[in-house]
Amino acid sequence: MKTEWRIFLTIAAFLLFAAVLYGGWTWADSDGRVEWIGTVALLLSFLLCSMCGGFFWFVSRRIDLRPEDRPDGEIADGAGEIGFFSPGSYWPFGLALAATIAGLVFWQMWLLGLGAVAVIFAACGLLFEYYSGTRRTAEH
Repeated sequence: MKTEWRIFLTIAAFLLFAAVLYGGWTWADSDGRVEWIGTVALLLSFLLCSMCGGFFWFVSRRIDLRPEDRPDGEIADGAGEIGFFSPGSYWPFGLALAATIAGLVFWQMWLLGLGAVAVIFAACGLLFEYYSGTRRTAEH
């Protein structure tokens, strides 16, 4: 996590510098008016990268060093199980389809509502896939 927070906070510092430079440049170039769209976009990008970098910094202080964070770490130190990935789930496809429906909102607001409900339903289906139905792991 040490590498990740350094990367994100470095990018955040660059974005803050670019936002100040861009705002000042557009102010000087256009008779005292700042081009707000680009300036706000750079500031929001700075905030997003700062948030991610801050989260990684916060987590990196509370966990042990990973093999990739240690100077003496070997590739074999990172071997082993990474996690569990569902081999035959259809929910990711349903979630992508629901997000596509919600994204086609050009002039149809009812489509946004339908897509938002479908995204919530598909996300719940993906989340609770192994707690209900035929894939239930333990009987309670």
